[in-house]
Amino acid sequence: MKYESNPILDKLPEHLRQFIKPQNYEEYSAIDQAVWRYVMRKNVDYLSKVAHSSYVEGLSQTGISIDNIPNMYGMNRILKEIGWAAVAVDGFIPPSAFMEFQAYNVLVIASDIRQLEHIEYTPAPDIIHEGAGHAPIIANPEYAEYLRRFGEIGSKAISSSKDYELYEAVRHLSIIKEAAGTPEEEIEEAEKQIEYLQDNMGRPSEMALIRNLHWWTVEYGLIGPMENPKIYGAGLLSSIGESKWCLQDDVVKMPYTIEAAQMAFDITKPQPQLFVTPNFAHLSQVLEDFANTMALRTGGLSGVEKLIESRALGTIELSTGLEISGQFHSVIEHDGKPVYVRTVGPTALAYREKELVGHSTLCHSEGFGSPIGKLKGINLAIEDMSPRDLRAYNIYEGENVHLEFEGGVTVEGTIVTGTRNLQGKIILITFKDCRVTHDGTLLFLPDWGLFHMAVGQEVVSAYNGPADLNSFNLITHELTETTIKPHKSDERLELEQYYRQVRDFREGKNTTISRNKVFKELQNKHPNDWLLSVELFELAKKNGDTNFAKDILAHLEAVKQNNPNVGHLIDDGVDLVENSVSLKV
Repeated sequence: MKYESNPILDKLPEHLRQFIKPQNYEEYSAIDQAVWRYVMRKNVDYLSKVAHSSYVEGLSQTGISIDNIPNMYGMNRILKEIGWAAVAVDGFIPPSAFMEFQAYNVLVIASDIRQLEHIEYTPAPDIIHEGAGHAPIIANPEYAEYLRRFGEIGSKAISSSKDYELYEAVRHLSIIKEAAGTPEEEIEEAEKQIEYLQDNMGRPSEMALIRNLHWWTVEYGLIGPMENPKIYGAGLLSSIGESKWCLQDDVVKMPYTIEAAQMAFDITKPQPQLFVTPNFAHLSQVLEDFANTMALRTGGLSGVEKLIESRALGTIELSTGLEISGQFHSVIEHDGKPVYVRTVGPTALAYREKELVGHSTLCHSEGFGSPIGKLKGINLAIEDMSPRDLRAYNIYEGENVHLEFEGGVTVEGTIVTGTRNLQGKIILITFKDCRVTHDGTLLFLPDWGLFHMAVGQEVVSAYNGPADLNSFNLITHELTETTIKPHKSDERLELEQYYRQVRDFREGKNTTISRNKVFKELQNKHPNDWLLSVELFELAKKNGDTNFAKDILAHLEAVKQNNPNVGHLIDDGVDLVENSVSLKV
């Protein structure tokens, strides 16, 4: 798999690279290009009036063209000027990975494009949503920093085991709903599954809550005064229908606060309310307020319990700076504090996000356990003891000691050595012939080998993922299903060819084709297609061919009669041509 890299993409860790796929630009058909062009012309015409000023300015700054689906290579050459990059992926990727890409200033773009039949809206992420929705706004430096910071904080949010199940269900729905010919009952079943999962999630995880904030800002956010807000959310910027719908009076507008984290959303339905931020700086303030509630900053017993519930790789940081990364299995608590933690499976120890020598997953392949807290009856914590204090309490190399912690954990054994941090504080003590118990229950036996006791009187942080990315093999993600490429019938391939001829004519690549002949064949062989007729109408108006334009309008009226659902799309396309034949950013 090949993609064009740059200095920003070069910094991506390997576990994120596994999600990147080639854009395969040559696979976009002339119909795909026409869909992009229609949506962009319509959006720019409308959004220039109702979107935040950064949108139109950002289109040119990020290399987004109205007439052509953006090429990722071209985008990256321009994006690097504002410190960002873009990569192509296959539909939805796991939320934590999506957030982490943002933390590296990388825009994730689902490179597929919606079908003509779903031109107004698709539940699947596509290049219109990502490229035309997200990319332009990041040209605003303040918003770009919010997006980066959101990714940095969001990637540390702890998920529940049910979050991933919901992610898979949403990804499945987005794939089958965009795929041509999916039976309606299959879509309904998938929607019911999502509804069931959403109703049975239990207490929302940190990831669920921060995803709510992401939805109500990055995807569906409004900005400015409550009485006349502008659009900046990518989900609204990339949808012809929703960008108009969202500003109607019957869509409730609420001031954006941290309470938005408690407001769940349903991807399958229009949202009954939206949140309005007065400015981009306010977004960052709410994000920091939310981060203050996360285990990342609060640590403690609740942080350890969140990691246990997640059943996923996570990290706790102790007050000494020692970081324990693994799958947390259990915790013993006393007076609302963790006094012993245990992981199962491969575990690594680190300090300042760098693995400690001799404490990789090979050393702790079956898990790790350690007491946490202060020694019973001693006010001075081990981490705060000077070498003289440690000697006084016999916490010294070669000494056989009996340590009793507050909360009932005891450690008995011979000290082999100690590991100190850069400030000279003890962060780890290694014992041989060691026995660890809690109220008579055995936690570690002498014949298990060396016992490595973490030093720290409290858990100051708990977060998703490892402290040192190199400690674990993170290249394990496998997509359970991939986006479905539509089978193209001979009829569809013929229609694509007509679109290609008209596109080539408009771009001056082949001006010998007869547009009248293409139109006649379109009427006879593809009487329900409307978008190519709109493009032919545009060319007729440009060339002053009044009679040809009238014939096309008459045909479009017939299409509207046969398929009223596309009537407003035809009217909007004709209006664009009538009002401005050559829209430019």
